[in-house]
Amino acid sequence: MTVLRPVPVEGSDAVRAAFSRYPTGVAVLAAVVDGEPTAVVASSFQVGISLDPPLVLFAVMHGSRSWSRLAGAPVIGASVLGAGQGPLARQLAAKDVGARFTGVPVRTAASGALRVEGGPVWMECTVHDTVTAGDHDVVLLRVRALVHEDDAAPLVWHASTFGTTSMTAA
Repeated sequence: MTVLRPVPVEGSDAVRAAFSRYPTGVAVLAAVVDGEPTAVVASSFQVGISLDPPLVLFAVMHGSRSWSRLAGAPVIGASVLGAGQGPLARQLAAKDVGARFTGVPVRTAASGALRVEGGPVWMECTVHDTVTAGDHDVVLLRVRALVHEDDAAPLVWHASTFGTTSMTAA
């Protein structure tokens, strides 16, 4: 039998490296705020938190300027990005806020929520609750409407690299 010898956590770089080994989907949370499209890209996005009411969540670092703007939107679009949309995720997360949406295939719902086209799932959400968790806030979103595409594969973030999934027979 192999004996497990945990290594002490030594700084956020070690934690980040270990956490990056867990694959996650990538979502864009977006809405029109004061006439301007505003977005936060989240690899911390999780679904299935609750089915009744339907809740999803993501975590955002304290001090995020984009989230401080977006948090005030009455409705927020949550677009799960699709395979091949890694460059788009990087563009929407760029520091140059003015160029984030240049050339991005996006639709605006009547509510002001934004949908980035090409992904497997889009949800129209409202902020349900926010919980402080260390250096982040965990934001619970209540899903008000949704659309899913059966044939669209998701974008996956793993080991600080974009990829996708492959289906295998059980």
